[in-house]
Amino acid sequence: MFRVEDGTDVFIVKRALSKLRVDHEWFADVRRTGSERKFIEYVGRTLPGSVPALRPGPASREYVAMEYFGPEFVNWEELLLRGQAKIEEVNRAAHVLGCIHAYSAIDPTAPFLFNTTESFAQLRINRCLLATGRRHRDLWAAFDSESRRLSATRQCLVHGDFSPKNILVSRSRLVLFDCEAAWFGDPAFDIAFFFSHLLLKALYHGPRILGLERMIPAFWNRYSTEIEDLVEARELKVRVTRLLMMLLLAGIDGKSRIDYLTNAQQKDWVRRFTRARIMEKSYVLEDILSDWFRELEDGKTH
Repeated sequence: MFRVEDGTDVFIVKRALSKLRVDHEWFADVRRTGSERKFIEYVGRTLPGSVPALRPGPASREYVAMEYFGPEFVNWEELLLRGQAKIEEVNRAAHVLGCIHAYSAIDPTAPFLFNTTESFAQLRINRCLLATGRRHRDLWAAFDSESRRLSATRQCLVHGDFSPKNILVSRSRLVLFDCEAAWFGDPAFDIAFFFSHLLLKALYHGPRILGLERMIPAFWNRYSTEIEDLVEARELKVRVTRLLMMLLLAGIDGKSRIDYLTNAQQKDWVRRFTRARIMEKSYVLEDILSDWFRELEDGKTH
């Protein structure tokens, strides 16, 4: 990624790498930049301001030029790691994601524009689910089954990397970026991926809660009003919860791990917490949230 200054204009040029900068060897198709451009164009038509404005240029698959964001914008992950958990921001995020999911679910062009299952598998299924299943061989069947189900689900446009680190916030805007994994698939992935990052940030701050326990219910309530009857909410919540347990474990033992969690005891606690529920097929979101935050407050994670 490069910052370009052209007279009074400042913008960003981003190019996909064939080998990603992670601890493990990991290659991905550079054509994913085309998916990012299409996602920005698609969402920008219905939710202008919620994605970066694109700069004119050839529709190259290898790079994309976009709006530069000044100091009035802050990365949401940085705020959460500082302990600033605002319900207003989680409501804005739920509104944006819910609108994207709802609109694309009824748009007949979306499945063809984002027919990118192979790329999504490289960037997410292989990295998050299958890599973790290989490390926890006794859970392999569960991870493999969920990977197959996820690959076969086609409901709406999925961001694919919907987490606080890929969201900028200001007083007036909430902006999504890093949408290279965009895919027409299962909305449960975006929600579970986002929830996993909130829970791991709560663990980072534990035993202090700092209002993070209110963010997931608030997100779900606002998101549910946006999707209305387009997706059956009860069945979706089960899928979200199952993926959440697997993605939490992937954050510790997957191919790309959460870098701000360095405490070995906390990591072991995540393993115990998630493994037990995956083995028991215990996927009630409210119960999991209650157990997670109770154990954090009780100091059981150290």
